[in-house]
Amino acid sequence: MSTETAKPSGLPMHWKITIGFAAGILLGLLVYRFVGVDHVWVKGFIEYVTTPFSKIFLRLIFMLVIPLLFSALVVGIGEMGDVRALGRIGWRTLAYTTLLSAIAVLIGLVLVNWLKPGAGVDSAEAMHMMSEGAERAQAIVSDSATQPKGLDMLIGIVPDNIVKAAADNTILAVMFFALMLGIGLVLTRTEPAGALKRAIEGLFDVSMTLIGLVIRLAPYAVFCLMFNLIAQFGWDLLVRLGAFVLVVLLALAIHQFVVYSIAIRLIAKRSPMAFYRDVQEAMLMAFSTASSNATLPTALRVADHKLRLPRRVSRFVLTVGATANQNGTALFEGVTVLFLAQYFGVDLSFGQQVTVMLVCILGGIGTAGVPSGSLPVIALICAMVGIPPEGIGLVLGVNHFLDMCRTTVNVTGDLGIAAMVSRGESDPEPVATADATREA
Repeated sequence: MSTETAKPSGLPMHWKITIGFAAGILLGLLVYRFVGVDHVWVKGFIEYVTTPFSKIFLRLIFMLVIPLLFSALVVGIGEMGDVRALGRIGWRTLAYTTLLSAIAVLIGLVLVNWLKPGAGVDSAEAMHMMSEGAERAQAIVSDSATQPKGLDMLIGIVPDNIVKAAADNTILAVMFFALMLGIGLVLTRTEPAGALKRAIEGLFDVSMTLIGLVIRLAPYAVFCLMFNLIAQFGWDLLVRLGAFVLVVLLALAIHQFVVYSIAIRLIAKRSPMAFYRDVQEAMLMAFSTASSNATLPTALRVADHKLRLPRRVSRFVLTVGATANQNGTALFEGVTVLFLAQYFGVDLSFGQQVTVMLVCILGGIGTAGVPSGSLPVIALICAMVGIPPEGIGLVLGVNHFLDMCRTTVNVTGDLGIAAMVSRGESDPEPVATADATREA
C-alpha cells in the first residue's frame, strides 16, 4: 500500500499535548484544593516522578538544540545560493523584528502608565513576596552584574572559541559562527565544500529525527510541568499580584491577537485565523515549556508541514528568531521595570522611559531563549534607571506563568515573521508530500 494514502493513526500531537496540559491542571487543582502539596504522597510524586520526568524531557530537548540550531542555520544560509538573497532575507527579518519589538514594548509602556499596576499593590503582600524570592533575586542580580554590557556585549557575539561558546550555551556566539560558516559555504564552490554542506544537512536530518522521537514524550512532560505548577501554587499564581499580571496579559494579548493578525494579513497576505490554526501545536509547546529554544523543533516542523514556508527562509528566520526575536519578552521587561518603578516610587522621566524602551528592544534580541532568561536583563535595566534590582523578587511568584505566556507570543512572532519574509520567496526543493503527512 502506498505511504501517501496511508492515514496517520491516533490523535494529532497538538491534541495529545492539549489533553496532557488539561489533565495536569485538573489534577493539580484537585491536589491543591483537597490534599495539599505537603502531603507525603504528593511530595513523593512531585519529587520522584513528575519533576525528574519533566527535567529529563527538557534536558533531551536542550541537548539537541545546539546541533539543530547550528545545522539549520548553516543549511538555511547555504541553500540560498547567493549572498544577495541572504542579505535580502536578513534585512527583512531584522526590519520586521525591530518593528514588532518596538510596537510590543510601546504597548506595554502605554498600558502600565495608564493602568498603573504598581500603585495598587498591597505593600505587606508585596514585601512578603519579595522576602520569599530574596535569595533567588540576589542570585539573579549577581548574575546580571557579571553579564557583558555595552560594547563588550557586542564584541561577545563573536566567539574566540566556538567549542567553549557551545559548552557555555552562548547561543548568539554559536549563531554567529553558523552564519559565517553558511556564508563561507555559499562563497566556496568546491567539491569538499559541497561534501561539508551535505554532512551538515545530515546532522540537521539526524537532529530532527531524534527530536521527533523526544517530542513523543511531550504530552506526558506537559502533564508533569502543569501538575507541578498548579499543585504548588494553585490559582494563587495568578492573583497574588493580580494587577501586574493582568496588565502583562492584556499587553501580550493585544500584541498576539491584534498586532500579529494585522501584520499577517497586510504583509504575509494570509488569513490570521488559518495562521493561528496552523501554528497551534507550536503555541502549546511554547506555553508548556516556557522556552523558545525547546519549541524550535516543533516550530520548524510547523513551518514545513503546516505553513508550507520555503525551508531556506524558515530555517534561517526561526533559528535566528529563537534568540533574536523575543517580542513578548521585550514587552514583559518594559512592563516589569515600570511596575517596579511605580512600586518603589521612582519617577521615571519621558527620556528614561524611552531609554528603557530601547534597552528592552535590544534585550529582547539578546535574551536567552530559555525559561526565565529575561530576569537578568530586567535586573540590569533596573540598576540603570535607579530602581532596586532586588525588586525582581516581587514578581518571581508569578514569573513562571507569565514566562509561559510571553514565550507563546515569542514563538508565534517567529512563525509570523517567517511567513512575512517568505512572501515572494520560493523554495527550490519543496517538502515532499509523504513528509508533509508524517506525524511526530
